[in-house]
Amino acid sequence: MEAAGQENSATAYPRVKPDFKSELESFRTETLSKADTQEKNCLPTAADVQSEKAQRSVIEGIEGFDASRLKHAETKEKNPLPDAEAIQAEKGVQRFIAGIEQFDTSRLKHAETQEKNPLPTRETIEEEKRA
Repeated sequence: MEAAGQENSATAYPRVKPDFKSELESFRTETLSKADTQEKNCLPTAADVQSEKAQRSVIEGIEGFDASRLKHAETKEKNPLPDAEAIQAEKGVQRFIAGIEQFDTSRLKHAETQEKNPLPTRETIEEEKRA
């Protein structure tokens, strides 16, 4: 029962070195630690298959689209530019802001603060209480 071109003898297998062979023969399986096997399922879920079908249908719809069925449309351009009044109002605001930013504080004069509404003294309060 040999297949053509295949040998069924010990010479067909690679040689194992004697020190490696002795290690294999003296190996004790009791020294191995227990490990839980984890099966990884590489199969797609039903949701994955469904989303892939949806993507394929969209792509097929795009590829099979017939552009000759489209109708011609006229494009209307709208001018979103502001009118003259809005431009003048914006210029006024910009001039106002520029005036504040470029204000020269060195032109201000020193002023003494005078208290115009002083608090009443104790004597004044006493007199008002008597009255």
